[in-house]
Amino acid sequence: MSQDQTLLRTDESADHSDPLARLHTTAQAMEGLRDLLAAEEPLDVAAGRVAETALAAIPHADVISITVQSWTSVRTAAYTDERALPLDDQQYASGQGPCLEAALQRTPLRAVIDEEQHRWPEFIEAAQQAGIRACLSVPLLIAAADSEQELVGSLNIYSHTATAFDQFDAELMRLYSVAAGQAISNSSRWQKARETVTQLETALHSRSDIDMAKGALIALHGCNPAEAFDRLKSESQLLNIKLRNVARDMLNRMQTKS
Repeated sequence: MSQDQTLLRTDESADHSDPLARLHTTAQAMEGLRDLLAAEEPLDVAAGRVAETALAAIPHADVISITVQSWTSVRTAAYTDERALPLDDQQYASGQGPCLEAALQRTPLRAVIDEEQHRWPEFIEAAQQAGIRACLSVPLLIAAADSEQELVGSLNIYSHTATAFDQFDAELMRLYSVAAGQAISNSSRWQKARETVTQLETALHSRSDIDMAKGALIALHGCNPAEAFDRLKSESQLLNIKLRNVARDMLNRMQTKS
C-alpha cells in the first residue's frame, strides 16, 4: 500500500452501512478456510493463510497478525505486514494489551487507540508510532474434551482508521475465529505428530548404529555386549559427544579402512 493510499484510508470514516455485504465477505473467508482444515502443513504456514484470508474479509483491516499461546510461551506465528511485530512484541513484553486481554477474557475486544492511553500505555505508544488508530482482537478458541474451550491464541486486526471496527465486525470475526482456531489447532497437532515421528526415526537409526558398533567391537576384541557398550560409552564421555555419534564415527572409520 502506498503512502497516499495509507493517508487516504486513515482520514476516511469507516463505512458500516451494508451488513449483508460484510456478512457475505466473512462467509467467503470462512469458505476459504475449508481446505485448510484438512491440510497437513506446519502451524506457521496455516496461521499465515488464516491471516491473509482475514485481511480480505474485514473492511479497513490494514495489518493482521496471529498470536499463538501455550502454557509456556506466547509468540506471533504469522502476520500480513511486518508492522505487526513491534505491536505484538510490546504487548508480550509488558504483559498487557488488546490481544492478551481478549485471550484472557475469551471475548472480542475493540479499541480506539487514542482513547486507551492509560489502559495499555506501552502498546498505545507503539501503535501511535506505527500510525495505527484502531484494533480488534479476537480469541482463537476450539472445543475441548470438557465443557471448557481450549485457547489457541488470538487474531489481531489493526487499522489506520479510528472508526474501523464496530460490534458487527467483532461478531463476524468471532464466527470466523471458530474455523480459524480449528485450522491452527489442527496444524499444531500435525506438526507435533511429525516432530514425534522424526524423533522416533532418529532414535531407531541411533539404536541401529549403536548395535552395529557393539557387534563390530565384539568381533574385533572378543568382548561381551556389556563390555562393548561400556567402550562406546567411555569414548562418548571422553570426547563429550553423543553415543550415537561415537558409534556412527566408528562405523564410518571401519568402512573407510575396508
